[in-house]
Amino acid sequence: MNPVEADVIVVGAGPAGLAAVRRLLQANQRVIWVDQGARPGGQIWRSAVPQQWEIATHPHLLWLPGHAVIAAEGQQRLLLHSLINPSQASLWISAPRLLLALGARERFLPFPGWTLPGVHGAGGLQALVKNGWPIRSQRTVLAGSGPLLLAAADTVRAAGADLRLIAEQASATTLTRFAARLPQGKIAQAAALRWRLRGAPYRAATWVVRALGEYKLEAVELNDGSHVSCEALGIGFGLLPNTALAELLGCRISAGAIAVDGALQTSLKDVYAAGECTGIGGVDKALIEGELAALQMLGQDDARLRRAHVRAQAFAGRLAASFAPRPALLQLADAKTTICRCENVTLAELKTQADWRSAKLQTRCGMGACQGRICGPITQELLGWPAQQGVREPLQPVPLGCFLPPREPA
Repeated sequence: MNPVEADVIVVGAGPAGLAAVRRLLQANQRVIWVDQGARPGGQIWRSAVPQQWEIATHPHLLWLPGHAVIAAEGQQRLLLHSLINPSQASLWISAPRLLLALGARERFLPFPGWTLPGVHGAGGLQALVKNGWPIRSQRTVLAGSGPLLLAAADTVRAAGADLRLIAEQASATTLTRFAARLPQGKIAQAAALRWRLRGAPYRAATWVVRALGEYKLEAVELNDGSHVSCEALGIGFGLLPNTALAELLGCRISAGAIAVDGALQTSLKDVYAAGECTGIGGVDKALIEGELAALQMLGQDDARLRRAHVRAQAFAGRLAASFAPRPALLQLADAKTTICRCENVTLAELKTQADWRSAKLQTRCGMGACQGRICGPITQELLGWPAQQGVREPLQPVPLGCFLPPREPA
């Protein structure tokens, strides 16, 4: 099948992808834009993209929402599968230049009870609520570390949740130091957020050690031994860069993120990366990198953006240092704690294995729908195993028919 062609392929429709596509279209580039979501915005904006970013109807743009990249032939030819209409034939797309704006996923640190119904990732809970999940009057706790906790708390409270506690594992001293170095604009944003959350209990140096309940979440136990009754718990320990497609293509990965040079080009020529997949740093870094990557593809540059990028990277470094999980959080899981949720594999079972490969063969850890995206990083942190090596096609479970040639008409 002949591929659909363009000048640039952009994979990802979060802030980095949005900024890049906008700049490329201004330069009259033909762009194929792919995202698994139904609308632009990614996890940060979802359906509430600022009006000035509405570009999905541009004549030079082929917008492919609800599509996942599942395979590749080199770096210039990608195979897509429709998540909206799985029976639809697979689609090949091709372009001489590629931008990976793959975003990030939540980082999980397991503890007893973390698989109970009612326990969510903080970002996942926020996404559910934004999409209409009923949470009004539900007793809710947000726990973990970092700004995502406050953003999620703001979302659930605005939706009518009974916010019982925001538990931040970082110390009060660390929080004060972090706040003191915030840029002026972010100070205003933080102040507005804290004002909206006024009255909500907020405790530093506090974390959940156990989720309690027989069949569903009923309460949480905190590190000081106290209990808080709740029906919903959002746990957030930061984010991890999405790198699977980059690994499949052969891009170099460094410190868990896609390695890029000063031009935001990966180790492969004409393959660029921007946003959280190059290192966690927030929406400002993503917007800057998306625009800078587009400019580099066009043979242009912008000194103002370069300076802003330096500041965004410095902020990302402070963010990582201030909200790094304390070692005690890596000791919460007991022998019976489930680590691989897809295949129901416990920590005790994994401790009998030597490495990730052995665990997959003997316990099926990482063989489920998430393909190790959740349990893989957990085993690295809890058991010291190296990261799993080798990403293979398909990048996610799909029907075998995706790889068959289309049928000839009868």
